[in-house]
Order: sequence, then C-alpha cells, then structure tokens
Amino acid sequence: MPAQQLAHDDSQARIAQLEATAERLLQLARQQGASQAEVSCSESRGLNVGVRMGEVETVESNQDRGIGVTVYFGKKKGSASTGDVRDESLVATVAQACAIARFTEEDAAAGLADAELMATDLREFDTWHPAEVSADEAVERALACEAAGRAMDARIGNSDGASFGSGQSLGVYANSHGFVGAERDTHYTLGCALIAGQGEDMQRDGWYSTALSLDGVEDAASVGRIAAERALARLDPRSVPTSTMPVIFSAEIARSLIGHYVSAVSGGSLYRRASFLCDSVGQRVFPEWFGINEDPFLPRGFRSAAFDGEGVATRRSPLIDAGIVQHYVLGSYSARKLGLQTTANAGGVHNLEVSTNAENLQSMMHGQSRALLVTELMGQGINLITGDYSRGAAGFMIENGELAYPVDGITIAGNLRSMFEAIEAVGADIDPRSHIRTGPILVGRMTVAGQ
Repeated sequence: MPAQQLAHDDSQARIAQLEATAERLLQLARQQGASQAEVSCSESRGLNVGVRMGEVETVESNQDRGIGVTVYFGKKKGSASTGDVRDESLVATVAQACAIARFTEEDAAAGLADAELMATDLREFDTWHPAEVSADEAVERALACEAAGRAMDARIGNSDGASFGSGQSLGVYANSHGFVGAERDTHYTLGCALIAGQGEDMQRDGWYSTALSLDGVEDAASVGRIAAERALARLDPRSVPTSTMPVIFSAEIARSLIGHYVSAVSGGSLYRRASFLCDSVGQRVFPEWFGINEDPFLPRGFRSAAFDGEGVATRRSPLIDAGIVQHYVLGSYSARKLGLQTTANAGGVHNLEVSTNAENLQSMMHGQSRALLVTELMGQGINLITGDYSRGAAGFMIENGELAYPVDGITIAGNLRSMFEAIEAVGADIDPRSHIRTGPILVGRMTVAGQ
C-alpha cells in the first residue's frame, strides 16, 4: 500500500489566504477603536475510516475552518468567532467582539503578551508531510490491520474494529504588535481493538500507531498483531487482596502522571489557589535524579513550535531539574495574575522529555518480589487541590521479577505529591506517540485495593 506525496501542495497559498484574513480582521479592529487585538485563523482537512469484522462501517471526510478575534479596549476584553470568510461576516464578527468588550468589566491582567517577547525566528520543525491517501487505501489499511489481529489466535472471537485516519492542519496567529506566525502539520493514525474469549470471560485490548508522516506509522499487520497479543494476555484475570506494593505504570499510562503534574503547575490552577503545588517553585517535588525538560524545537515533535498561542517565542527549558520545580507553566494572563512573566506556554506545554535511570520495563521488573504493572486506567479520581489520587486499574501482577497473571477490578490510590517523591525509576523505552515522552514509571509504594 504505497503512499504518494501530493502532486500539488497548496498549503503555502492557503496560509497566505489565512494571513490576509487575519490582517483584515486586525484592520477592522483598529477602525472600531480597539487598543489591541489578536486573531487566530485555522483550517483543517481529514479522512477517517472505520471497519469491523471485515466490513466497512464508516468513511468520513471533513474540512473545517475557524476564525477567532479578540479585542481589547484598555483592560476590557471581548471575543467572537466565525467560520465564514466573507467580508460582511468578518465585519460583523469584529463588531460583535467590540460590543462585548465595551460592556465587560476591566481586568488588570487582560491584554496581549508584551511586544518584546514576540518570536522572530519562525522556523518549521519537519511537521508537514502531506501524502495522498484515498478512501480505498485507508479502508485497505484498516481491514489489513483487523485481519492480522483476528488471524493471530482462535480465541480472538470478536472485534471492536480498526480505523485509519489522516489529516492536515494550518494555522495563523496575528496580533496588533505586528506579529504574524503560521504553523502547519500533518498526522496519520492506525488503530485496532480486539476482543478475546467468550461470554463473561471476554477481554478487550488494542493498539495504535500515530505519526506526523505516513511512513512513520507502523505497518497494519504489526498493529493488528500487537492488539491481539494484548487482548489475549488479559484472559483469565484475577483480583488481588488489598495491600500496599510498588506500582509500575506502563509507558503509555505513565504520561498521565506527568500530565497531572503539568496541570498542577499551570497558571489557571495556581492563581485560583486550586493546586497542591501552589508556591512550589524552588521546592523538591521529585527525587534528586529526576528531571523534565521542555523542547519546543524537537524535529517531528507532536508539539514543536517557534511561538506559543500568543506569539511569544518558545524556548528550551527545564520544568524540573534535580527534582526541583524550576518554573510554572504560564501564559501572559496567568503570569500577570501571579505577578510573574509568561513562560511561553499559552495553549499548553510543548514536547516534554522525562529523564530516565533504568534500561527498560524488564529491568524495572527485575528484583520486584511482588508489584503491579498498570496497563489501563479508568475513572477521573484526581483532586488537584489536595493531590489525592484514586483510579480504577487493570494490568498484571509481577512476582519474582516476572509477569505472573492479569488483574482487573482493582483500584490504585495515593497522593500525587507522595507518589512523585516515591518514584524510583523511569525506563528508557519511551512511548513516542505523544508530546509527553516518557518510559514506564515505577512508584515505590501505593495502595492497591482489590477483594
């Protein structure tokens, strides 16, 4: 199933159109008397197909456009949006934003990011890889993926289906400081979920591969086989007596722990005093060997960017160094609320690299007389104010350094601050399918509640 590069790549022409639209909106805002204004224009195209039990279920093609404008009259702010690029619609959208701003209360923290912080080096990071994938080719990939998984073992009796999706996104951000920045990226995803066993003994699991370029996606047969292996491994699960033990979060699950940390040090949680990590800069929250580094310039990174959602120049920086909190995650609004400066994270963090001190999952299991490997989490039992953590889980019991049997119907519980401090190892076998790049994480002690 060879992919073909697009014979005609019109992305630069489309970006030019978005830039012209952005400039028109800024012009209209100036004419309406706004002291500052900012505009975001985006456009996306995509194809998604789904199959199940060898039959095509869905074929969807989408094309979307979004235009948002925010105006400021001093410290008063108003926003409006549209998907219509006709001039009369742009005029009406700006008028609506201005009307909202005139009737809102002043907010001392409102306004654009400071002009001197705007990005000037507007590089790309190898995130644009358009390829021609027809609906027939997408269906073929999904069918091959599911077929490979179902053929693995007679115990694979059912399927939740397989899917293939491709898409491309273009975006332009501009503001009245004179900043104009454009971004473009492509993405491709192939996934499969299979069901092993029969009746009440059925178990479901799956696998997926995602990349910014089509040639970066794993082949269909490999994805299907991994999905089958994971479903088969979960047959005949047990529960376990409630106890405390080490817990290893598999790489694809471990990134949720890093995500909880990022949420706890993000501006909105901090200025509302709704985080257990308020006033934590300079404090040791993780072990001394542990670090998290942000790299917005990673080639083919899922969140690589030269500027953030406010046009501020991004930069490489440590969030955690030697276990110590180096800075919060802030845009300009939250930074002003806290009396600090933006960290170029309006719109979120970029690529995060978590430091490692272990070879891989197998080496982390070695020497564990009894521990839990978590491969699935359920529920949202996270309290960011207190740090309390309680989630349903499934995975495998580790005994004498080896996987012993699958488990489900359990809950794992602790407190995020204590869990961060109790991290003993991070494996070097990272899951590359996310902007949070981490391997499996071993937490030395948690409560595992079962029977």
